[in-house]
Amino acid sequence: MERLGFIKSLLVGAVSAPVVFEACKKDAAAELAEDTASATNTGSGTSTSSCTVAPTETEGPFPTKSPSSYLRSDITDGKTGYAMTAKITIANVNNSCLGLAGALVDIWHCDAEGNYSEYGGTQMQSTNYQSVHFLRGRQVTDTNGLVTFKSIFPGWYQGRATHIHVHIYKADGTSLKVTQIAFPEGSGSAVALVNGYSKGMSGYTYNKSDNVFSDDSTGLQIASVTGSKAEGFELSIRLSVSA
Repeated sequence: MERLGFIKSLLVGAVSAPVVFEACKKDAAAELAEDTASATNTGSGTSTSSCTVAPTETEGPFPTKSPSSYLRSDITDGKTGYAMTAKITIANVNNSCLGLAGALVDIWHCDAEGNYSEYGGTQMQSTNYQSVHFLRGRQVTDTNGLVTFKSIFPGWYQGRATHIHVHIYKADGTSLKVTQIAFPEGSGSAVALVNGYSKGMSGYTYNKSDNVFSDDSTGLQIASVTGSKAEGFELSIRLSVSA
């Protein structure tokens, strides 16, 4: 009887193995499709026809402490996440909205888990990152007003939509604008594809409910974001200042 039972189990296994294999293939195919799905670009911040000064926003509770120390284009500092290239053009409304050359542009944003470098160990951010400087950097605009940063796609934290902080200065260090960049949302967007990394999107605050972006009815602060998780994302936005 035991022998018959053993033979029967082999037969069942032989039948079920192809089913399991097919299921594994389907899971792998679904994962690959998700990784290679491209973001639908619904941003409006790259419009060259707009010559409106970017809204002024708060620096937030985590500004870079010594921005001049981080003159660099690659700001990842070893942080893991989906690759993202950020291309930010600074335009001057006092010069027909042509690109502003020689301006200093600082950016900073949170990591995949929603934490900032240079801060932590407090009730606001329990993880202590006071001694590191990831995802912060400064660049000088080229003749077209463009700066390019290599980073990762930002995560999110309670009460805020996905965002990047920006501080723009004249070449002499005079502050021109403190603002923030928003991301397109909805089906097919990069935000939807990334899906909050391992955190998911439960409790996420969307742009329309965000205390910074909720009044941006024209989408002036929403960047254009294209790409995929597998190939990386590219963010583009044009921010106008009065210089």
